[in-house]
Amino acid sequence: MALDLETREQLIDTVRRFVSERLRPLEAQVAENDAIPGEVIEEMKGLGLFGLSIPESFGGLDLSMEDECLVGVELGRTSPAFRSAFGTNVGIGSQGLVMFGTEAQKEKYLPGIASGEIITSFALTEPEAGSDSANVQTRAVRDGDHYVLNGSKRFITNANKADLFTVMARTDPSKPGGGGVSAFLVERSLPGLSVGKPEKKMGQQGAHICDVVFDNVRVPAENRLGAEGEGFKVAMQVLDRGRLHISSVCIGVAERLIADCVAYATERKQFGQAISNFQLVQGMIADSKTEALAAKALTMETARKRDAGQSVTMEAAAAKYFASEMVGRVADRAVQIFGGAGYVADYGIERLYRDVRIFRIYEGTSQIQQVVIARETLKRGG
Repeated sequence: MALDLETREQLIDTVRRFVSERLRPLEAQVAENDAIPGEVIEEMKGLGLFGLSIPESFGGLDLSMEDECLVGVELGRTSPAFRSAFGTNVGIGSQGLVMFGTEAQKEKYLPGIASGEIITSFALTEPEAGSDSANVQTRAVRDGDHYVLNGSKRFITNANKADLFTVMARTDPSKPGGGGVSAFLVERSLPGLSVGKPEKKMGQQGAHICDVVFDNVRVPAENRLGAEGEGFKVAMQVLDRGRLHISSVCIGVAERLIADCVAYATERKQFGQAISNFQLVQGMIADSKTEALAAKALTMETARKRDAGQSVTMEAAAAKYFASEMVGRVADRAVQIFGGAGYVADYGIERLYRDVRIFRIYEGTSQIQQVVIARETLKRGG
């Protein structure tokens, strides 16, 4: 649901102030401790951040895609780990349920997801199924009014905190690819489900990814999401929205980095003058600003198309591809503009440089986005 202009501005202003006054001062602490303080999580719940995309009837804010992207830009102005705390509730961890869930499933889970009482996670990736997401090996075998799940998932965001997993599992081994995959809502408390230790990562300390193992986990048949064999369809539609959300966060990080570069270049003096006077430095700032503006235009236009009911699989892939590659280049230029100061931890530039690297990998790697863009363009005839 699109917000009226006044309400939208109030929401964006609230998020902007929360990011600048509450989150940015904690960035170094979160990175050092690899944890977001519990009181900050509670404040996020109070602001409604866990329910941005959940329908109002279930306690969420029910933002349109455009409004969600505008909020995403603001959230991108701080360490991405903060957004990750509730990002799965807003995106891939909840949207399969929103789009394909029965009324009973929605009533059972969505109010808790919107409030942050239930943390969600999306379990698709496996040791042999990353970019090849149709190659899911986790099995779900029907046994009366249950399915028995066996297998393992890798690099699952928020798995160590999740209460509810959307799990992709193969129900029909005779069908190759995505046709034999189904989606299930799997509660953390079910016997046989275990979660590994958080992985050590290049960046985004405070956001955790873990293995999830299913050992004869009995899932009620009523927790299947959609029809048997529709799991890949669920995953792909969820990813369309998720890719736009990630695009908006990339834009926010880029805008933060550009602002930091401008402030530093204006103050830092070499050869008797501010380095912002040097045309080669200006060139890096100009390139960064131009690319950020282009990413924002593409992302917002695609969000509006999605809100209008148009298919945006190609456009969402293009936005995510361009925005995630763009923020990597902006971060690299920021290190260059800051020089030695950009390489040490004091300024936080090297941290953001590491943080943004994952954006080119999750929600589909850049190479997968290229495949999607090319496939959809060929389908459309240009």
